[in-house]
Amino acid sequence: MSEMQDYKSSLSDSGSRKFETFSYLPPMDAAKIRRQVEYIVSRGWNPAVEHTEPENAFDHYWYMWKLPMFGETDVDAILAEAEACHKAHPHNHVRLVGYDNLKQSQGAAMVIYRGSAV
Repeated sequence: MSEMQDYKSSLSDSGSRKFETFSYLPPMDAAKIRRQVEYIVSRGWNPAVEHTEPENAFDHYWYMWKLPMFGETDVDAILAEAEACHKAHPHNHVRLVGYDNLKQSQGAAMVIYRGSAV
């Protein structure tokens, strides 16, 4: 059996915290993020962009960037909204969510921009 890797994470160090499943993997490049958006669209899920300060990511609701993009299928438009949110809030974490309207839950959620503590 292979040795398990311990991910150092603590509440006192907001830069060490892990968010969502993909945060335990190497950072996604633009092409991998694009493929995740394509997957969300292919499932018929409604994309939304959220953001929050790194120190509030665990104990506060994330702020919604505009309204969810109900029925949006243009991957470039979704990525543009995520980038616009990141530019408007460069120190915040920005995550992309895919809402599954049939199951009434999140089908996907991933931090695509990590903010830095100021």
